[in-house]
Amino acid sequence: MPRVKRGVIARNKHKKVLNRTEGHYGARHRLIKTARESMMHALRYAYRDRRNRKRDMRQLWITRINAAARLYGMRYGDLIHGLQLASVAIDRKILADLAVTDLATFGVIVKTAQAALEEKKAS
Repeated sequence: MPRVKRGVIARNKHKKVLNRTEGHYGARHRLIKTARESMMHALRYAYRDRRNRKRDMRQLWITRINAAARLYGMRYGDLIHGLQLASVAIDRKILADLAVTDLATFGVIVKTAQAALEEKKAS
């Protein structure tokens, strides 16, 4: 069986790992075994947190919408229910942006939801 020299391939593999762990603390970016472990953990955290970021953003939007809706004397849940009854299809991201940047337009949307809720109560 012929002899295989793996120096170049191994160095390239090691470089790839060490480049990915640049900025990690201590041995985590210097020693290949520790760096590989650190990289695997970092990749796992990145995967998890890409999903958690979506959860966190939705939570933030709901908080902002609730705060702005209460300025008009309405709860968040009632606002969303009223918008569904009025067939207004605005997602929470846009609603939160309106609540922060354009409170007058948000007020019009709240009035629409209130009207839909009152119409349902009347019938």
